[in-house]
Amino acid sequence: MSTRHSVDAVRNLERQEAVTTGNQPLLSDDQPIPSSNSREPKGFFHECVWNYGVMLVGAIVGLFASFMLAADTLKLARNPNKALGCDVNAVLSCSDVAKSWQAEIIRFGDLRFPNAFFGIAAYSVFITIAVIGMCNVKVPRWFATCTWFGGLFAIAYAYWLMSQSMFVIKALCPWCMTTMFATTVMFMGLSHATVTVQKIPRKRKALNTYYRMRYDWMVDVVWIVAVIALIFVKEGAAIFA
Repeated sequence: MSTRHSVDAVRNLERQEAVTTGNQPLLSDDQPIPSSNSREPKGFFHECVWNYGVMLVGAIVGLFASFMLAADTLKLARNPNKALGCDVNAVLSCSDVAKSWQAEIIRFGDLRFPNAFFGIAAYSVFITIAVIGMCNVKVPRWFATCTWFGGLFAIAYAYWLMSQSMFVIKALCPWCMTTMFATTVMFMGLSHATVTVQKIPRKRKALNTYYRMRYDWMVDVVWIVAVIALIFVKEGAAIFA
C-alpha cells in the first residue's frame, strides 16, 4: 500500500470515528465539513449595516416623537387649557393622553416625570448603540444581551401605553402612536442584529433558519398590518368623523 493510500485510509477511519462519537468530521487538517443544519444567514440583509441601520431609523423617529411629546407637555404645563396642535377631534387628542396618570408613570411624592423625558434618554442610548453596531464594533455578549432586553422592555412599555390609550383613556395621541411604531421597527432590527451579527444565543439553529428563510419579513409585515387594522377597527369611524 502506498503512502498516499495509507493517509487516505487513516482519514476515512477518523471520519467514521467522528460520526460514531458525535464529533464534527474534518475535510482537511483545519477545515470542518459544513452542516446544513447550522448554516448562518449570509448576505447584506443579515449584516450589521442593514440591521443596525433599521434600528437606527426607528430610534431616530422615536427620538423625534419624544421631543414633540416633551414640547407638548411643556405647553400644557404653561397653559393647561390650551389646545395642542395634535388635538384633531375627540379621539385623536394629545391633551387627553398627556393629562392622564399613564403619561407620568415615574413619581416620587409630588415629583412627576413625563414619559417623554425618559423616551428622549432611551432613544438616545439606542441611537448610540445602533451607530456603534453599524461600524461593526464588537461588544461583549453581556452588553448585547442587555441591549436586547432593553429593547424588549421598550416595546412592551410602548404597547402597554398604547393599550391604555385605546381601551382606558379612549383617546389616541398621534405622537404616541409614532413612538409605538418606531419602537416596533427598532426592536425588529435589534432582534435581527442580535442573532445574525452578535451571534446570540449560542444555540440558535431555529433562529438561523427563521432569518435565513426571510420568515421575519412576513412576520414583521403581518405584525404592523395587524396593529394598524386593530386601530382602525376600534376607532376608525371616530378618527375620520
